[in-house]
Amino acid sequence: MANKQYSCIVKADAERFVKYRTVNDLLKFTSFLDTNFPEWRYYNVYDKETKAQITSFTKSNRPIYPQI
Repeated sequence: MANKQYSCIVKADAERFVKYRTVNDLLKFTSFLDTNFPEWRYYNVYDKETKAQITSFTKSNRPIYPQI
């Protein structure tokens, strides 16, 4: 089975949002945010095909699996 693809919108700091259109691994993506946006607050995860929001993650409520 192919990896599920997601789009993610991240609250990167107090004033800025960033969008990533192709995310395959939520654990690696969270680690990427920790490194590149240490002040990130939360991110919303959307199904890439349907555009429907699936879930949200925060610094204290992190994904435990690479895929939903």
